[in-house]
Amino acid sequence: VDMESRTMVQAELGEGETLLALNEIFVGHRSHQSARYRIEAEGEAEDQSSSGLIVASGTGATGWARSIMEATHLELSLGREEHAVGFWVREPFPSVATATKMRAGKITGKPLFITSRMNEGGVIFADGIEQDFIAFDWGRQVRLSPASRVLRLVVDR
Repeated sequence: VDMESRTMVQAELGEGETLLALNEIFVGHRSHQSARYRIEAEGEAEDQSSSGLIVASGTGATGWARSIMEATHLELSLGREEHAVGFWVREPFPSVATATKMRAGKITGKPLFITSRMNEGGVIFADGIEQDFIAFDWGRQVRLSPASRVLRLVVDR
């Protein structure tokens, strides 16, 4: 019997609210409206309008994230036990006020910050459980990163 340490994704809001996910965390609008937000990673930042974004672990990279990678050709390599997560922006829309340069990336040391620019309807949820969400309306900021806690999986080899 062996043990695997699976990396999880962590979302932290300034008010002490935290979400953990084994697969992915979604940040966006609760309906099919565009999500508007500011994205900041590795010293770069831009305002975006999109169908939201996901931040996935190596375990989650085989599900929703893989579907996005195949559709966009924005491939990221993530091991299930690697202390890193990836982000992918869904259907980014360029306009006078929004950009689309920051479409995907790997998060290892420095976290990804998202600041909501949605008046209402913004949500953050984990592992596809839409009913268990944190409201993410105008001005709220979420810090996304690999979680300090890991999921220990017992594997019978």
